[in-house]
Amino acid sequence: MLNKSDREFDFTNEDFTRARKLIYQYAGIALAETKAELVYGRLSRILRNQGIRSFKEYLDSLMGTHNQRALEEFINALTTNLTSFFRENHHFPILAEHLASLNAPITIWCCAASTGEEPYSIAMTACEVFETVTPPVKIIATDIDTNVLLQAESGIFSSHRISKLSEDRREQFFLRGTGKQEGFVKIRQELRNLVSYQHLNLLNHRWPLHNAFDAIFCRNVMIYFDKTTQTKILHQFLPLMKPHALIFFGHSENFMYQSEDLKLCGKTVYKLKQQANTHHAL
Repeated sequence: MLNKSDREFDFTNEDFTRARKLIYQYAGIALAETKAELVYGRLSRILRNQGIRSFKEYLDSLMGTHNQRALEEFINALTTNLTSFFRENHHFPILAEHLASLNAPITIWCCAASTGEEPYSIAMTACEVFETVTPPVKIIATDIDTNVLLQAESGIFSSHRISKLSEDRREQFFLRGTGKQEGFVKIRQELRNLVSYQHLNLLNHRWPLHNAFDAIFCRNVMIYFDKTTQTKILHQFLPLMKPHALIFFGHSENFMYQSEDLKLCGKTVYKLKQQANTHHAL
């Protein structure tokens, strides 16, 4: 049994099973059976803040709820947001070469924006390729977690988040805080203007996106989905890819055998096999 007498709230096997089913139903996330302590730790904060007496009471309130805010809070709590600037750096020279080959205007979708490090890394790459802070690039950045989207949109980060960037990048793309903001940096407004943030759940049958992209970043997201959900999402990406588009996945994500429409062209980078008759807007 999961229930422990020293816990603040009762948390049974049934509670854990219900939480796993709910996060799969609403976000497509397949939580492993070993994640009970993670679920307890993250959801217990909600119970404490809202004065809810038990996990059963809390989960009962979510079943069939029309309270979108309550569902968002539940999903936000169980979403993992591990990110950094230029994470999996080998992808960015590939992106740079790809951008240099394209005609303007260029559109890119970053579908797991988290706190903003990835879309801003894409924006910095575009600025370096075109040698201007106003390149002909538009980046759509989405995430299922509404809390991290607000943080990303602010463009404010603690100084240690950019400590591994080159001095040139720190000076060119960030403003250093002073006074009460000392220890923080802010993305320059020109870069911020390149990125548009919006809430999006990849599990939704239709995505609120209406044009095809020159590149799509979906890195380290699909690992949280089961094979069925992965295949469904892969197929939804296809009509959103221009004939020459590249799609970037995470280092542990391999879809060579899950889609006959994609061809590997770099380390976890894919392009469309059949370019003809593939480019169309939804």
